[in-house]
Amino acid sequence: MELMHSDTIFISNLTLLNSPAWNIHPVYSSNIVVQGVTILAPTHSPNTDGINPDSCSHVRIEDCYIVSGDDCVAIKSGWDEYGIAYAMPSQHIVVRRLTCVSPTSAVIALGSEMSGGIQDVRAEDIVAVDSESGVRIKTAVGRGAYVKDVFVRGMTLTTMKWVFWMTGNYKSHPDDKYDPNAVPVVENISYQDVVATGVTTAARLEGIQGAPFKGICIANVTATLTKSRKYPWTCTDVEGVSSADVTPAPCQPLQGAHDGACPFPTDTLPIDQLTLQQCAYDVPVPGTGTGSGGN
Repeated sequence: MELMHSDTIFISNLTLLNSPAWNIHPVYSSNIVVQGVTILAPTHSPNTDGINPDSCSHVRIEDCYIVSGDDCVAIKSGWDEYGIAYAMPSQHIVVRRLTCVSPTSAVIALGSEMSGGIQDVRAEDIVAVDSESGVRIKTAVGRGAYVKDVFVRGMTLTTMKWVFWMTGNYKSHPDDKYDPNAVPVVENISYQDVVATGVTTAARLEGIQGAPFKGICIANVTATLTKSRKYPWTCTDVEGVSSADVTPAPCQPLQGAHDGACPFPTDTLPIDQLTLQQCAYDVPVPGTGTGSGGN
């Protein structure tokens, strides 16, 4: 399902089965609700992303169950110089009460196509089983733009390769015309209230040399590893803080002291205030000339 240049989209109570590619892909659109959707794909089928808002604003994704061979939810906004030129960000996005199975990819991904910018993403009450990573940020030199103000809380993860994964070296480009000076900004990323079991490595966080990912905050996170590791966290070119209740202890660049919870917005987005109107209609009853009310 691909909907382009649209306003006010409501997708609910559907099951999508064995899509050959992305399942739900709104593009250049706004005021979108995806609710109560089941997506089922073979777990080793590439590019079968679940829900991919792409250069979209005011999006609410909730109460969905996704089995995928790729990212369950992937937020995008254009690829390299083309996304930079179009300059339409994805922003003001809520993801809640999502259940995901994705052995080869992420529960929630941001990028890698993010050249129009991604900002103000709020995810909470997420459950995942047998998934490669909980939250993944994918970008690269040539993408430009930004991924910022991302807030995640309340994740329960079982059997994960990485709980957190960020990379600034995602080398996929549409062509060789990208600007090598278009360096993306990644900042203000918060994770809290996360419980993960059966974890291979707590985190793999790789920023960009000379342009580190900044403002990372991690609080109240417990990752139970499948076996003891000397370096349960891998971190390069990142900066941030963590609270004392993060286990195993994070890497040195994230050991700036932080008390209490990480930031999570308290305002209500307009998409959360959206209500659906109920309408009634008459269905003619054969042989009576009258109608019966319906909803």
